[in-house]
Amino acid sequence: MRMRHLKSRWQKLLCRLVMGLSLIASASAGAAPDDNEEWLADVHQLIHGLMGDIGPATADVGPRPHYLVEDMDDGWLKKKLQSCANGPFYRTDFSIGHRGAAMQFPEHTVESYVAAAKMGAGIVECDVTFTKDRELVCRHSQCDLHTTTNILAIPELAAKCSQPFTPADPENGIPASAQCCTSDLTLEEFRQLKGKMDGANPMATTVEEYMAGTPGWRTDLYAQNGTLLTHAESIELFKELGVKFTPELKSPSVEMPFEGDYTQEDYARQMIADYWRAGVRARDVWPQSFNLQDVLYWVENTPAYGRQAVYLDGRYSDPEFDSEDPQTWEPSMQELKDRGVQIIAPPTWMLLKVNDNGKIVPSKYARRAKRAGLDIITWTLERSGPLANGGGWYYQTVSEAINNDGDVMTALHVLAKKVGVIGVFSDWPGTVTYYANCMDIR
Repeated sequence: MRMRHLKSRWQKLLCRLVMGLSLIASASAGAAPDDNEEWLADVHQLIHGLMGDIGPATADVGPRPHYLVEDMDDGWLKKKLQSCANGPFYRTDFSIGHRGAAMQFPEHTVESYVAAAKMGAGIVECDVTFTKDRELVCRHSQCDLHTTTNILAIPELAAKCSQPFTPADPENGIPASAQCCTSDLTLEEFRQLKGKMDGANPMATTVEEYMAGTPGWRTDLYAQNGTLLTHAESIELFKELGVKFTPELKSPSVEMPFEGDYTQEDYARQMIADYWRAGVRARDVWPQSFNLQDVLYWVENTPAYGRQAVYLDGRYSDPEFDSEDPQTWEPSMQELKDRGVQIIAPPTWMLLKVNDNGKIVPSKYARRAKRAGLDIITWTLERSGPLANGGGWYYQTVSEAINNDGDVMTALHVLAKKVGVIGVFSDWPGTVTYYANCMDIR
């Protein structure tokens, strides 16, 4: 009886999704009605197949978290996490789908977003940028189409790229290159693309070789039909999946004002406008930006949505920055708080350090942020591949304490219980969902 009820409920939700997307598609500039109807039918069928009979609050974390737990060093934390192996697992806002579930699905696609929701991500990210005709779409960067889509395999669209494909010249040590931007295309042209796993082969001498650049620890098994979305379509999809929203306003790769009259403020306002037009409550949206001025614009001009605006802290790009030296932080944590910032989001390594006993503990950066009254979200777990050699960029301050894949759970525990983060981005949300459920974090 319960399964029949859930199936009926999801059928109703899917009908609502198609109706909502139909309204958006009918307003899309330059898109033929027949093309929109075919796309909507495909999305309807896709979500029905991927979500199956799983209810809106349950989660299927898959085998990876179990593998990570078994790979942990022996101790009480491993025993605690092992005790939760049989679940049940539920959706949690602590688990944030970074570009969806980008470890194994093409980022910012319907397939990736559905996978994240299925694994229990309570919040899912659409990185927002714009097309030539100023339509907002979900892409990690304005100029990453050459590595995240099949644009180079479509000659008439590849011809529009800012920089066409140039093969590698191994004899002179020159890598292959290309640059294709959303601002090179209209929305109608963008809709012709399919998402692929992010990557490129720098030694390629052909387009086919260049596109075959998926890192070995990822997979192309689920990358055959990556369905791209506009920002508005992602909102409707997330509503029907029952997840909340964390759009990131990506830094433009083109000069602003774009074409002389589309300003950064117009861009920031347009992103928020998509939510109030869709009737999304401000409390369900966490708008993000690395640009502090974007965050302050939302705080001052759209205060309902600005209350949960997230300042993505990219100050690590300054060679003088030191997460253990507050004198290198400008502005200070207290100054950010005084200007209206409520949530700060640094990469994981800025929140952690190794103490004299070889244990992972909160950094001074983490302690000062909490002292100033800032909430903290962090990024990104499950983006580093195997951790046997120290974990790479995301673990750079604690690499001496990282020597196996299970150490991701140890780092996550410190972030949750000692740093006190309110959410964690992950390329495989099931890992964070498993931990959060086991530790009763909702």
